[in-house]
Amino acid sequence: LAYTFKVLWSPIVDHVRLPVLHAALGRRRSWMVLAISGIAIGLIGMANTDPTQNIWQMAFFAVLVAFSSATQDIALDAYRIEAIGKEFQGHMSGAYQTGYTIGLKLVGGAAALYIADAYDWQTSYFVMAFCMAVGFTTVLIVREPEGNAERKEATGGKATASGVTFRSAWAWIVDALVSPFVDFFRRNGNVALVILLFIGLFRLSDITLGVMANPFYIDLGFSKSDIATATKIVGIFAVVGGALLGGLLVVKWGILRALLFSAVALMATNFLFAWMAFIETDNFWVLTVAVSADSLAFGLSGSAFIAYLSSLTSVSYTATQYALFTSLMLLPGKFLAGYSGVIVDSAGYVVFFIYASCLALPAIGLVLLLIRLERRGIVERRESAEEAPPV
Repeated sequence: LAYTFKVLWSPIVDHVRLPVLHAALGRRRSWMVLAISGIAIGLIGMANTDPTQNIWQMAFFAVLVAFSSATQDIALDAYRIEAIGKEFQGHMSGAYQTGYTIGLKLVGGAAALYIADAYDWQTSYFVMAFCMAVGFTTVLIVREPEGNAERKEATGGKATASGVTFRSAWAWIVDALVSPFVDFFRRNGNVALVILLFIGLFRLSDITLGVMANPFYIDLGFSKSDIATATKIVGIFAVVGGALLGGLLVVKWGILRALLFSAVALMATNFLFAWMAFIETDNFWVLTVAVSADSLAFGLSGSAFIAYLSSLTSVSYTATQYALFTSLMLLPGKFLAGYSGVIVDSAGYVVFFIYASCLALPAIGLVLLLIRLERRGIVERRESAEEAPPV
């Protein structure tokens, strides 16, 4: 849930100066160094903990990793926006997404599984902790965005970790949470509730299914290396292909129709897992086909959904509203996904995957409603290539 609620402490990362680190590194780099250190410490702690003997200690270090990782995202997003001119933000975003995919899929995904298969999980977690040295070293090498260190705070430029006033803290809360919502409801009226409900339910199916995917592969008898190859190597190309297809559909069909197609694709590909569970196959190529189809649908839906969320934001509150939308997008799915293991234990994988697939039905119904409201002129049209934001 750390990524879901990171908007709540993003004003702190944006304004508070860390003692000692701020003077040495500046605002953005000091928070990145702190966050990277937290991730490394958490991974080392997880490596030295046996969850079968001390589950609460494992949970503590897992939460530390998640909280530090979400904090790193806040600081890094701010850094990449401030570090380069607006005319190069597209290139910066492309580089960021490329690095993110390599880190998530190849290093943190495939490499971690290969190492665990060849040695053990403890070694894998130690290596992942050591990999954080790449980010740590890079932060020390790059420069703080020009003028950032000298920029004055709303509190007079004297905000520190121990010197935030109640008034400034309250101002951050109002600016981060209240004003963006007021603006959103003012622009969208009664339809705003339908839009927010759709945002919260769109990712419900794949988030709920996703947490049980790896346990399912292992229970079917696939090796860690097979899982890594199918999900992290082949899956990368499928996600990228789906993302490109999603961008094309947004231009050709419009955002809402692309969302409808991607929502149906997510539900259809999720049923493949129910089929795999029913036949109880351990065939590697069946796994690859199912994972590739699911990854293609995921990439397609991601492009359409990002375009939709971007189209909803106001110029005055772009960053804050987008953070709030993404938090709302994750919250219902993360909460419901926490009970996925209970359903598998009580009803089995086949029932669980059918249940997870059907969770896409409310989102499909809501996007059909939004399309109908758009045709009646109640919802603002956002479907032309000129109006749609870049994907």
